[in-house]
Amino acid sequence: MSGALPIQFDPASLIMLNLIMACMMFGVSLSLTLDDFKRIIKAPVAPVAGLLAQFLLLPAATCLFTWLLNIDPELALGMILVASCPGGSFSNVMTWLGRGNVAVSVSMTAVSSLAATVLTPINFAFYGWLNPHTREYLTQISLDPTGILVIVLLVLAVPLLLGMLSGKRWPKLVTRSEKPLRVISLLVFLGFVAIAFSNNFDLFIERFHSFFWLVVAHNLLALSLGYGMARLLRLPLADRRAVTMEVGIQNSGLGLVILFTFFPEAGGMMLITAFWGVWHLVSGLTLSQIWARQSRRAEQIEKQEQQNAARRGAQQSL
Repeated sequence: MSGALPIQFDPASLIMLNLIMACMMFGVSLSLTLDDFKRIIKAPVAPVAGLLAQFLLLPAATCLFTWLLNIDPELALGMILVASCPGGSFSNVMTWLGRGNVAVSVSMTAVSSLAATVLTPINFAFYGWLNPHTREYLTQISLDPTGILVIVLLVLAVPLLLGMLSGKRWPKLVTRSEKPLRVISLLVFLGFVAIAFSNNFDLFIERFHSFFWLVVAHNLLALSLGYGMARLLRLPLADRRAVTMEVGIQNSGLGLVILFTFFPEAGGMMLITAFWGVWHLVSGLTLSQIWARQSRRAEQIEKQEQQNAARRGAQQSL
């Protein structure tokens, strides 16, 4: 792939994407409280494990992965951008579906979203420069870390704080609107991605072979790093699932906001980031269903063992 791939994306669409991302963050944070942040201080191991895997291991491993395999600079930079983003808000839903520790998941999402205001631009700039294949391309697209910081603040930090304040002020509103807002935001976001792909359909078909397996492998790497870190620290099963989902479900929507604001000509980066936004939902739902089935099976076995023990106890008493 030589040179930047032009994509069709107008300013009005960028404004809409920013609003979608802000609404998604607002909806997620409606049920957040200070207790979610205090929980990390009281029981820091699982959240800290997730944050280290999120902001240290994943960007570093992505940089090494794209460097050693000599991935096309534009595609590699798209992967580094996704790896630099915080965990996606739907990691909480996937954790719940997979019988994981939702409290840990929510705490990690809240803290990582705030930490991303600083760490996302730093990681993207640093690892984009560290990889010799992307270094030259990074200078060509005029990276503006300060501008990225402002964007992340506007679409993540500000809606998160407003959502927390609104949830505290109008708790009944939270109960009625949180779930519909999440569902609507997800559907609108997926619709937005579908429109972006349809407007660039020829480019999507032409480059499908070059980015599909990269996204699949990258997502598998993220899930594996999260699970490996949690397993290394011998976290309980429910915590391992929460950490795995937090690292494997990236906020690729934020990546698209950054991409279309600062790198509108980088079509390869758009393909990687947008397809991540679809694929991680597929992999997350699949994994959560496997975990849920394992939990149901374990519960059935435990229940059967308890019944057998009760029968043996009754027979011995006769």
